[in-house]
Amino acid sequence: MEMLQTALDGIDSVSAYVLVAVLIPTGLYFTIRTGVIQVRMLPEMFRTLVEPGGRDSEGNRNISPFRAFSISAASRVGTANIAGVALAISLGGPGAMFWMWLTAIVGGATAFAESALGQLYKMKDGPNFRGGPAYYIRHGMNMKWLGLVFAVIVAITYGIVFNTVQSNSIVDAVGTSFNVDDSNFAFTAIAGVVIALGAYAIFAGGAKRISNVSAYLVPIMAGLYLIVGLIVVALNLGAVPDMIVTIFTDAFSMDSIAGGSLGSIMLIGVQRGLFSNEAGIGSVPNAAATASASHPAKQGFVQALGVYFDTILVCSITAFIILLSNPKYGSSGEGIQLTQTALSGQLGQWAIHFLTFAIFLFAFSSILGNYYYGEANIEHLTTSKAALRVYQLIVMVSVFIGAIAALDIVWTAANIFMAIMALINLFALLMLSPLVFNLLKNYQEQRRQGLEPIFRRGDLPTFKRINTDVDAWDGTDEVTTAKFWQDRGKKVRPDDE
Repeated sequence: MEMLQTALDGIDSVSAYVLVAVLIPTGLYFTIRTGVIQVRMLPEMFRTLVEPGGRDSEGNRNISPFRAFSISAASRVGTANIAGVALAISLGGPGAMFWMWLTAIVGGATAFAESALGQLYKMKDGPNFRGGPAYYIRHGMNMKWLGLVFAVIVAITYGIVFNTVQSNSIVDAVGTSFNVDDSNFAFTAIAGVVIALGAYAIFAGGAKRISNVSAYLVPIMAGLYLIVGLIVVALNLGAVPDMIVTIFTDAFSMDSIAGGSLGSIMLIGVQRGLFSNEAGIGSVPNAAATASASHPAKQGFVQALGVYFDTILVCSITAFIILLSNPKYGSSGEGIQLTQTALSGQLGQWAIHFLTFAIFLFAFSSILGNYYYGEANIEHLTTSKAALRVYQLIVMVSVFIGAIAALDIVWTAANIFMAIMALINLFALLMLSPLVFNLLKNYQEQRRQGLEPIFRRGDLPTFKRINTDVDAWDGTDEVTTAKFWQDRGKKVRPDDE
């Protein structure tokens, strides 16, 4: 087992370099070709985030853009925003945070591209929609086998493996807060059962129930954490300018105060940024596809905003809490304990219990979001409801196992699978990039005319080697009708009236 762990660690380290080497250039490519859309269209991101969802033929409300955003945020915003940032700073110093920010800004363009494609190739699933990279690989690129490979990797990596880590984080945090050793089997087993049953009660209801819970859970957990972080900033307001200067100067220092080289600081920051906001990894389009939107580009904007929410907002608050406590850097990698020490030092011992509560919310919401990514891909593999029920039970067992045992070898394997998943997704994004640029052009032309953008599948030009026969955009979804927007005082293009 030790030899296998060593071998996997070696593969993991190489795959991390490869992933960075591919993700960043891809992000820059979409940034340039879209005219820095992640900055230029920021007001449009907020506008589309709060748009209403439509109703199906039976009058049931569809998943709105915000609820789809909540599913992705539930998965994105997890323990990595607390422990991952702490690890980046402890190993790479304050400068690592700058590279996390830069990665988020560049990744915003990639997030737009993959989520717009997720919307374009979404499939009708009763009154709802489902989709993701497996769908646009299969139906857009006509590569069924590669779509199936991607679906299997996501179902295993997110739904099963990553959820063991999240439940383990909950148990560790609760044990630390109440001085219970994680070797106490009775404690970990009871906690595992409670977490697993609680999660099952929600994800057994499918995407709509997950989105309903996430729409409440995500704002609460993020809001509470941001408030506490802002209190720390307010208590140390005089030190904030120096902290910001240190982040920027250390990012380019050839002799970092963390003891690492410029290259290592960049790599640590970029890696943590990518693994936190997941732009280009291929996970978020699974959530983006659930939304009822009038134009595929709208979910692209919404999910690009999600990258900022994750890294620029939540990760930054963690960094500020840590850096305003003057920690030591470069001696060893520290995770959640560094954040706990910093927060309790600023606000007192009660802050440790608050952080436990925050970790519970972050990790539990991630379990829900990760499960949905798996569900969307199981449904790509088979339409069998029995198979889906079996998968739900497997996820439950995985959550329980994660609570009673930390499986480092599984986590390392998951990192490798995620790198493979990202490389497949990035290949698909580049191959389908003409569609992304045409979707954006179509959207912008309508907005320049003062119209509410509405998309029809006939709007796309035909491309060689790209299938533009999309299932969901036949004009039957309520939000794609002219009447829906006219009733809300919006103008639509003449050929949609």
